[in-house]
Amino acid sequence: MNALHFGAGNIGRGFIGLLLAQNGFQVTFADVSEVLIDAIKKEGKYRVILADESHEAVPVEGVFGINSAKEPDALKEAVLKADLITTAVGVNIVPHIGRSLLEGIKERLHQEKVTPFSIIACENAVGATKVLKEALYEGLSEDEKTLAEMYIGFPNSAVDRIVPMQKNENLLDVQVEPFFEWVVEEDAVKGELRSLEGVHYVKDLTPYIERKLFTVNTGHAATAYFGLLKGHETVLQAMKDEEVVTAVRGVLKETSAYIVKSYGFDEKEHQAYVEKILSRFENPYISDDLTRVARSPIRKISPSDRFMKPAMGLISLGLEPKDLARAIAALLLYINEEDPEAVVLQKDLKELGLSEVLLKYAGLSEEDALAKLIKKEYILLTD
Repeated sequence: MNALHFGAGNIGRGFIGLLLAQNGFQVTFADVSEVLIDAIKKEGKYRVILADESHEAVPVEGVFGINSAKEPDALKEAVLKADLITTAVGVNIVPHIGRSLLEGIKERLHQEKVTPFSIIACENAVGATKVLKEALYEGLSEDEKTLAEMYIGFPNSAVDRIVPMQKNENLLDVQVEPFFEWVVEEDAVKGELRSLEGVHYVKDLTPYIERKLFTVNTGHAATAYFGLLKGHETVLQAMKDEEVVTAVRGVLKETSAYIVKSYGFDEKEHQAYVEKILSRFENPYISDDLTRVARSPIRKISPSDRFMKPAMGLISLGLEPKDLARAIAALLLYINEEDPEAVVLQKDLKELGLSEVLLKYAGLSEEDALAKLIKKEYILLTD
């Protein structure tokens, strides 16, 4: 079984690549990073080190590398023979991957015998595979789209594994937390991929995507913004501050209410999930810089992202998202001259004012209940 994985970074090697190799795939990494691809070509192996007291090192061997910017023929050949294609490149890069697959996919669809396979975008975003599919389909004829629907599976997925900032003696070695979760839309899979160990297959992915996004990502970001307000530098420092932890728990209590009421998760089971997530934030081996977790505040305040979506969902359920509003207010107070989005956000707050910023980036008018809550909490935090 051959797997072509786009993204040779830490998540690609330490999560998706590892899991595929453990399931018997021969893994080929495609990336534009000459340094990483040259190292993969030279070494053909690396280690995944668990970020816990054991520091267990798991070997990953027999891997290959393709420079996707400079080796189009090799990339096309890898597409032709892949039983599975995956990505871990960042949601903004996903459309580019869709277009880079085009020539290989077109030739594959016109072969005398087409072998079914799947393409899965393993990104920290809702519907990332759909985005990739749409970019790919822009270059296909109507006949080719019909063939693609027959032979290519495009399951969306939800992925969760924290990879800390790190510097290892061996460039390719990567540290990851022991916990991981990879959830895949079962009915969208094509090819022999429904029995991969370590993959959880579900009929409806949305509840699992939102559970992860509004617990892990919302909680992590809230820890960063509340922690930075208190002068902390790392997640671990912030999680040792009772005030920060209380604020984060308040946020997750609200997102839990939204998730349980919206999708019918068992309340006790979901609370156990929340406690597991909080314990991950307290892991001293994966503590991250708060500025890295807090980066890209404009994206994080968008209507479909980790704060706005559950907050608006609670309001639609007749509940008041006071703690989420406070987290959004903390986000609006995030200052980092090295973060382009933070610079733009602070500039707009100064020139346009809070109401216009909430309308511009969060889609909230002055009369929206959530806008009023955010303004109230913003004033309290700035007093």
